[in-house]
Amino acid sequence: MDLHLGPAFEGLEVRRGGRSGVRLAGRFPYNRPAVLSDGGKSGRPVKEEFAPGAFAHTIEEKVEIHLLYGHSFDKPLASLKNGTLKFSDTAAFLELEAILTPEIMETSYAQDLVAQIESGLVTGLSPGFRLPPERAVPRDKAEQWRDEGSDPANGMHNARIRRILEAILVEFSIVTRPAYKEAQVEMIRAQQDHVERDGLNRTLRRWRL
Repeated sequence: MDLHLGPAFEGLEVRRGGRSGVRLAGRFPYNRPAVLSDGGKSGRPVKEEFAPGAFAHTIEEKVEIHLLYGHSFDKPLASLKNGTLKFSDTAAFLELEAILTPEIMETSYAQDLVAQIESGLVTGLSPGFRLPPERAVPRDKAEQWRDEGSDPANGMHNARIRRILEAILVEFSIVTRPAYKEAQVEMIRAQQDHVERDGLNRTLRRWRL
């Protein structure tokens, strides 16, 4: 089954950390159509939006979800199963928190990413997801299509809008080009209390075995 790459939303800020690593906090909006295609010369534009709770099943099942740089699994930043990534679902946003550990911050791609966010070149957050198999979720319960209508003065150009109702979230990525300014993401120094930091250290020790 193909991996779909969802629209990217802007709002990245970096505050450099030290030996304790970097914390990332972000959110991905629901009910916000973003342009996937302008339709070219003769086609209709295509937009995509996510219904509230579209990723809820995946998150509740606690399957592996990664935070990546540029949709590349060769450039992992954090993950749910190793305890460096967590989610909180609200009616308006899917919120995430991640810890970029000192080990990750020693990699060249993580250092490059922080520099690019600081310079304003990388500003987006985008999901990688799959639709559930039809034997589990009928297609019309996983996605729906509607016509936007035409009202150029208000930015409506007869687009087809795909609404994702239920999806299998595989990863979130920090990407270069955002769809529009709807997400709020920042990286700050990871100053954990003793309980949280000790829990992370135990997780990382298990990871190294």
